Amino acid sequence: PRGPRLALRMETEAATTPPDVEEEFDPGEVAGLRVLKYPHPLLRAPNTEVTDFDDDLRDLSRRMLKMMYASKGVGLAAPQVGVNKRLMVFNPEGDEKKLGAEVVLVNPLITARAEGTDTDDEGCLSFPGFGAQVERPKWVRVKAQNLKGKPFSKKYTGWEARIFQHEYDHLDGVLYVDRLAEEERAKVQGDLDRLISAHGPGGAL
Repeated sequence: PRGPRLALRMETEAATTPPDVEEEFDPGEVAGLRVLKYPHPLLRAPNTEVTDFDDDLRDLSRRMLKMMYASKGVGLAAPQVGVNKRLMVFNPEGDEKKLGAEVVLVNPLITARAEGTDTDDEGCLSFPGFGAQVERPKWVRVKAQNLKGKPFSKKYTGWEARIFQHEYDHLDGVLYVDRLAEEERAKVQGDLDRLISAHGPGGAL
C-alpha cells in the first residue's frame, strides 16, 4: 500500500510522522455502526454541538474507536457513522494496543493555524479505494472539551495536525476531496463517479 490513509485514511507532539499501518478497509457493521460512503447526504449535513456529557456519549466514542481500529484507520468523525454531532476520535499510532495515544475531542474549534503548509497523501473511509495529495497547514491550535465536558487547549503538529484537520473538516461538512487542487481532483474523478454510481447521487459535488 501507499502508506497509511486517514478515516481518515496524542497527547504528545512527538508523534508527528505517520506510522506504518495496514491499508484501511470496510469491515461492515462494527459495534452497531457502519461507515457512510460518499455521497451520503449526512456527510454534508450540519453537525450540532454536544451538550450532554453522559454515558451515551462515552459509549458512542468507544464504539467509534472500535470501528476505526476495525477499519485500519487512524481517525473517525461522528458524521461518518451517521451521527451529526461535533465529535471525533483518533489515534496517530493506528494501534488499538496503544491506548495512551487515543484522542477524543468534543466540540473542537481551531483557534490558530500555521501559515506554512505541507502536502501529503490522504484518503478516507468514506471514500474507499483511493487517496490523493492534500495541502494543509503544518500545525493547528485547538480548543475542545473532553468526555466529561472539561475544556482544554492543544497544539497539533505534523501527522497529528493532518489527522485532526481531516476529521475537523468532517464536522463542518467538508470532505477531503473538496481541498484537492484541480490536477489532483482530475485524477480521482473516476473514483468519485464510481462511488456516486454505487451509492447514489445524494451528496454529489
